[in-house]
Amino acid sequence: MSTKPSSDANSLITLADPRSPASEAYRTLRTNIQFSSLDKPLHSILITGVEAGEGKSTTLANLAVVMAQGGKRVIAVDCDLRRPTLHKLFGLSSEPGLTTAVLNNASDIPLQDTAIDGLRLLTSGPLPPHPSELLGSRQFELILAHLVADADIVLLDAPPVVAVSDAAVLATKVDGVILVVNAGKTKRDMARRARSLLEKVNAHLLGVVLNNAPLERSVYQY
Repeated sequence: MSTKPSSDANSLITLADPRSPASEAYRTLRTNIQFSSLDKPLHSILITGVEAGEGKSTTLANLAVVMAQGGKRVIAVDCDLRRPTLHKLFGLSSEPGLTTAVLNNASDIPLQDTAIDGLRLLTSGPLPPHPSELLGSRQFELILAHLVADADIVLLDAPPVVAVSDAAVLATKVDGVILVVNAGKTKRDMARRARSLLEKVNAHLLGVVLNNAPLERSVYQY
């Protein structure tokens, strides 16, 4: 039985306050990603964190919004099949979703429209007993290929890379990976471990997003 919670406007700062410094930071991130892929276009990007609570899902949601606002056809996919969050951020039902599509052999992928033109969401669906096995399956690869063909960019939300193997499994299937760290929370040794785990699977690490970094207000006065 699915639920339909209300959207979290405070988390989607790019909608709640598009002129804020935080919104501008997400637009800068969008631009940096575009310039990093001039030679080889990125069609799928995985966003993960080091540990829980670092804001990876919020980062993905806001990045998806500004990419759609920039004219891209965007699909966000909740691959965090342990603690899914994207459906809450966009005020949509969690079911049906990704796991539903896997069980149906990708015959019908239940994408949901969001309130943002050009942005669709594939929620988690019912939580499976063994997420890493599902994400590593051939059926998941077929679904991802279909999504990539149906959008300009596909953004995948994954559990923290240090906590479980899901992110490392997914990193082998996408064009690039963004690692989210929290300025006041993430320990350096854990960040290094996360990077090492991604490097072991030959992930294409595009860069790091630093959340909750203290900034001088004067920087954004211009």
